[in-house]
Amino acid sequence: MTFEDYIALAIFVLLWAGFTWASDGRRNFKRVSLNRLMNEHRARWIRNSLNRDLKMIDTQIIAGLQAGTAFFASTTIFALGGCFALLGATDQVQMIFNDLPQIFRSGRTGFELKVGGLTCLFGYSFFKFGWSYRLFNYCSILMGGIPMMADMNRDRQAAERAAERAIRMNTLAAKHFNAGLRAMFLSIGYLGWFISPYIFVVLTAFVIFVLTRRQFYSEARTALIENA
Repeated sequence: MTFEDYIALAIFVLLWAGFTWASDGRRNFKRVSLNRLMNEHRARWIRNSLNRDLKMIDTQIIAGLQAGTAFFASTTIFALGGCFALLGATDQVQMIFNDLPQIFRSGRTGFELKVGGLTCLFGYSFFKFGWSYRLFNYCSILMGGIPMMADMNRDRQAAERAAERAIRMNTLAAKHFNAGLRAMFLSIGYLGWFISPYIFVVLTAFVIFVLTRRQFYSEARTALIENA
């Protein structure tokens, strides 16, 4: 590990933390993030369920959210397996790197530390996706506790409290899902570290740029504003 490696790693962590702080949906900027807009639509969806007895629509939406979360959780398991396989093939990888003139050679220990960091990155994603799946499961239970319209009319406040609990659980599940997905996106930038710390910084900045554009300047965000 060189001084440039430590600087690049520090920039990676700072960019990750800064983007998370700006886009998690809790910051009230003049330009609203895509996550914040989606949180508002989540709340609108669940409050709208108070006005219908047919809850099959809501259960299908929850099932779709769980399926997507389970897919990414399974993907991170395969990625973790690849990382451990890479650790077992360090000598072969080093031989390949030595034949490439543009590779920044950091030595065996540096390579293993980088693979260890990549493993931690995918491990973090897995725990985020796993917890998000569990929270979506809790949300489905809370959705089942929202009373039918006949019961709601007898105690409107209790029904609204049940809906608000489901909204908070659904929003929290989405927050953890987004955190896991963000880590997977940033792993693309992290891969540049195996070439050079400078490539590491450039790729990470590029990934953050793409994610920022999607959060604050994308067509998806515009569509939500136009349909609000």
